[in-house]
Amino acid sequence: MKYLVFLLVLLLPLGVRAQTHPPGQLAPKPLFRDPVYDGAADPVVIWNKSEQKWWMFYTNRRATDTTATGVTWVHGTRIGIAESADSGATWRYRDTANINYRPTPQYTHWAPDVVEDKGTYHMFLTYVPGVFADWNHPRQILHLTSPDLLNWQYVSTLALATDKVIDASVYRLPDGTWRLWYNNERDGKSIYYADSPDLTHWQDKGPALKERGEGPKVFRWQGQYWLIIDQWRGLAVYRSPDLKTWTPQPERLLALPGTGPEDQAIGGHCDVVVRGDGAYLFYFTHPARRPGTPSAANRIATRRSLIQVVELHYADGKLTGNRDEPTYMQLGPGGKRGRRR
Repeated sequence: MKYLVFLLVLLLPLGVRAQTHPPGQLAPKPLFRDPVYDGAADPVVIWNKSEQKWWMFYTNRRATDTTATGVTWVHGTRIGIAESADSGATWRYRDTANINYRPTPQYTHWAPDVVEDKGTYHMFLTYVPGVFADWNHPRQILHLTSPDLLNWQYVSTLALATDKVIDASVYRLPDGTWRLWYNNERDGKSIYYADSPDLTHWQDKGPALKERGEGPKVFRWQGQYWLIIDQWRGLAVYRSPDLKTWTPQPERLLALPGTGPEDQAIGGHCDVVVRGDGAYLFYFTHPARRPGTPSAANRIATRRSLIQVVELHYADGKLTGNRDEPTYMQLGPGGKRGRRR
């Protein structure tokens, strides 16, 4: 009898500890590494209805290309695809997106955003007409559509403010129309926007946020609209009641390095998936970059990038995310695009 009581006392703390973490499956660090070039960046996550899996699209930077000069390794990139069958906890490489638009012999695909409307998937993709050793070349945002998220047909090139635009973020407005935010590199890398009634016909509306940054991401959570941009020293956060007037949050997200594996550098260009009361921020890091390490150093170690995830928290009107805390994923079945709710 005494032995039985001893066993119960011994096992009780284990049971208690087993129940202390939130529901869901623990996400590893890193969340995902690209097996082709080890250069995954700029993630966007969407539910694949036909396959009943979460898919992640990402820029597949050619980090391990030993022949690269200047920034050619960031050009000539395809859009990689990873998939998750366990609510976003683990990801495996699937393929590259089959994008049927190659008007130039060499080309670059960057930073897509993907939404679903009436059974059709729409991609808004940054296109660079070549492979270049510097940043001084035009970029465009393309509209493509797909029935299956894998094969994409060109629809149009958006007529936006200038010939040097990148990083689309698309959101459905309360009246059913659509808004696209993007980075206008010719205006101090500030954020502009365009509106559309149907995802096909777009009218540029000019500046949305006169702040320097890229990779805008817009979503609704906790009764507020949020805009996050990558400012290369962490992710700047803004909130809005109407998607027009944006109030900055003093503290940036992921501005300080974490302590986890491959997470000891600032976080960049993110996506956010909202599921009920929870919100998950997917971001990328260059894990070997440290203060004092030149970001442009042409070495594989400093070019490498990968995907991480952190759960967001809301308190006192602010967003926070502690990347050093365990993140338990429970995206569940997707239905409509979770991050757009």
